Amino acid sequence: MRNHSQDATQPGGPDEPAGLRLAGGRAVEGDAHGALLGAVMAGGPATGGGPAVGGAAVGGGPAVGPAVGPAVGGGVGPAGGSLPPDRTQSILEATKQVAGLLKAAGHPFALAGSVAAYAHGVPASLQHDTDFAILREDAEAITRDLENAGIQVRFPPEDWLIKARSHGEEIDLIFELARHPVTHDLLDRAQTLPVDSVRMPVLAPTDLMGSLLAAFSEHHCDFGAVLPIARTLREKIDWDLLRRENEGHPMPEAFLYLLERLNVIEPREAKP
Repeated sequence: MRNHSQDATQPGGPDEPAGLRLAGGRAVEGDAHGALLGAVMAGGPATGGGPAVGGAAVGGGPAVGPAVGPAVGGGVGPAGGSLPPDRTQSILEATKQVAGLLKAAGHPFALAGSVAAYAHGVPASLQHDTDFAILREDAEAITRDLENAGIQVRFPPEDWLIKARSHGEEIDLIFELARHPVTHDLLDRAQTLPVDSVRMPVLAPTDLMGSLLAAFSEHHCDFGAVLPIARTLREKIDWDLLRRENEGHPMPEAFLYLLERLNVIEPREAKP
């Protein structure tokens, strides 16, 4: 997710997207939105709302285009089927649907953000959106494929992502992680992991943590949201590489120092 984004995760809950209008048959967003480990991935707080774990905090307003109703607490879907009984399952269902479409169309991608951490085994109760890292040059084709599948797509003012909505949940498809373009090399390093029984590419642990470190700034610095991820994945992360990539950047360096003091990672001076 290198000096990558994410969008550090932190608690909050997305509302319906605001300021949508139709232009050329597509829903266009007229209000700025953050991304969660979208806003974080962009290296800053969510726009139009507080920062969110793995997702955007967005304003209220009606959604335009086909969308499945909210799944919190369960309910009946538009086709008469049962919706997932909780928010975590709703987010996982949205993740699986979009990943399946991307896989079927042959688009390179990798799951990012809080759902990627979940796929790597980080305990979590998902409450926010799903993030996918995609190549910028694939954005138009991905938009067309999602819309053909009945998924609402919209275009926020930020030029580093597009937004979609599935199973009542926000989906961020990101071209840049912490202001660094998503590359073929980054996606090639992704690991194929099961996400609620569906296998898909997931950002490698070092890239995932790198994206979260790169997102820390004076305006967004929630160490508490990233600490559980560091604890769970510490044996799988190249900490020396992350130290080198973040040298001279005070917020990432402060977090790495905190990990040393908490005995999550070895102090730099203890390394041979």
